Amino acid sequence: MLLGAKSAAVDWLVVGLGNPGAKYEHTRHNMGFLTVDLLAEQAGVKLNKVKFKSAYNIISFAGAKCLVMKPQTYMNLSGEAVREAVQFYKIPADRVLVIYDDVSLPVGKLRVRPTGSAGGHNGIKNIIAHLGTQDFPRIKIGTGAPGEGGDMIDWVIGVPSQAERKVLVESFQRAIEAAECIIEHGCQKAMNDFN
Repeated sequence: MLLGAKSAAVDWLVVGLGNPGAKYEHTRHNMGFLTVDLLAEQAGVKLNKVKFKSAYNIISFAGAKCLVMKPQTYMNLSGEAVREAVQFYKIPADRVLVIYDDVSLPVGKLRVRPTGSAGGHNGIKNIIAHLGTQDFPRIKIGTGAPGEGGDMIDWVIGVPSQAERKVLVESFQRAIEAAECIIEHGCQKAMNDFN
């Protein structure tokens, strides 16, 4: 077993956040899932292995061996899945890259951060709790916010309009490029290039 674990070592953990199941598949809260699905598709693999409470696969990306995962715990418990993979592969927190939706950013806008608070995002809050640190890089994909008096939960589990989807699909590709930049050159360069 030890030999198997050593040969399967990974350099980075790339986590797309979302909720499992067809009901949530194309919702605003699934920006992370949709981005890592596109990354896997471009790498010619499927995220169809199951371990660490996740759908995952190991992908050669940006010159590194990356475990790309979609936690299947539902958003608010994402940290359980991340912690299991981090402990198994002994991945330092600064090599855990999390991609997720952010209602405080306009639709399709990216923001790269090397660290930070949860900013009200329950998936990130749970990852911080399970890792015991907020010092991990992240890529936020803007989904905009509901209008005045709109319900936040309905908004994040709602499906973007056709016009929003067009912008978001382009942002998934930019998020993949930002992830590549973070892995190859670090967060500072990615912040300069993509924020």
